[in-house]
Amino acid sequence: MAGPSISVVVVTWNRRDLLRACLKSLMLQAKVQFQLIVVDNGSTDRSVDMVTSEFPTAQLILNATNRGFCEANNQGIGAAEGDLVALLNNDAEADPGFLWELAQVFEGRPGVGMAASKIVVYGNPRRIDKAGHLMWPDGQNRGRGTGAWDIGQFDRDEEVLWPDGCAAMYRREMLNQIGGFDEDFFAYGDDAELGLRARIAGWTCIYNPRAVARHHRGSTMGKASLRRLSLIERNRVLLAAKLFPLSLLFLNVFYYVQRLTAGAAAAAAGEGEAALFPGFTGKLRLAYALLRGDLQALLLLPRMLRKRGAFLRLRRLSPRETKELILAHRISLKELSTQAALD
Repeated sequence: MAGPSISVVVVTWNRRDLLRACLKSLMLQAKVQFQLIVVDNGSTDRSVDMVTSEFPTAQLILNATNRGFCEANNQGIGAAEGDLVALLNNDAEADPGFLWELAQVFEGRPGVGMAASKIVVYGNPRRIDKAGHLMWPDGQNRGRGTGAWDIGQFDRDEEVLWPDGCAAMYRREMLNQIGGFDEDFFAYGDDAELGLRARIAGWTCIYNPRAVARHHRGSTMGKASLRRLSLIERNRVLLAAKLFPLSLLFLNVFYYVQRLTAGAAAAAAGEGEAALFPGFTGKLRLAYALLRGDLQALLLLPRMLRKRGAFLRLRRLSPRETKELILAHRISLKELSTQAALD
């Protein structure tokens, strides 16, 4: 293989059949050689036996318990030997040109630290799962184009905010400089925190539509999981506290109320995240999950503020430039409030 070497990290927790399909797709990669690292988070479904017997070249890292997406990926990144580190969820399958196409993003572009792929819905690959990321100014991030029909609107190479950690590639030099995933996030919003941190440190992200992965959406905890919603809400607050300029932090409640209002209107029309929790009881459960996430965030705020201070020396974007970056990649309220429930 010409060019920089590649390591691929796959974090897994049960879901043996999905993992097998994921690893088989990596075995079919064209034009590249790569190091494969599988980090098992204490699976109980004989996933490890399957990897050992069917994919003997994979390097296995075994955890006794589920350490979460962030810590497990950091373990894999720590073991990676490549100049480029790709991540692929165990519920995703990569097209044969996936790794090669992502690697091309970095050729001759020393300031590019991240490469984003086109992720499509496994059961209906004509629909977009994510084509990079967007953000609402309260810290809620969402996939660009999630749920949209793929009619070629995302078929050009272009700069995006950051990649989705489901199927992405990162420059090792960047990770060495800014660090890996923030392990306080555990799961959800972790790729957004890493991506925004990288952007503030001066790195960019390029989207390559020819790097395609197919994703089984919602298979980690389930789209209607209250724990998933609590983690998303908690990590939204933590990301903003750690990385947002003060001018956006002061407006956080304003943007949050706007988003909740739009979400309530979408739910009344049977759309969006809240529509997954029908009836009065369902809405109470949803409110409880969000409140629990906010309370959990409050407990971690002192730690996030310390991390905010420690990150100052790595900043290359000014607070004004950071605000402009976020607002330039802002998702519309309509898209934000209606897309979450799409399959």
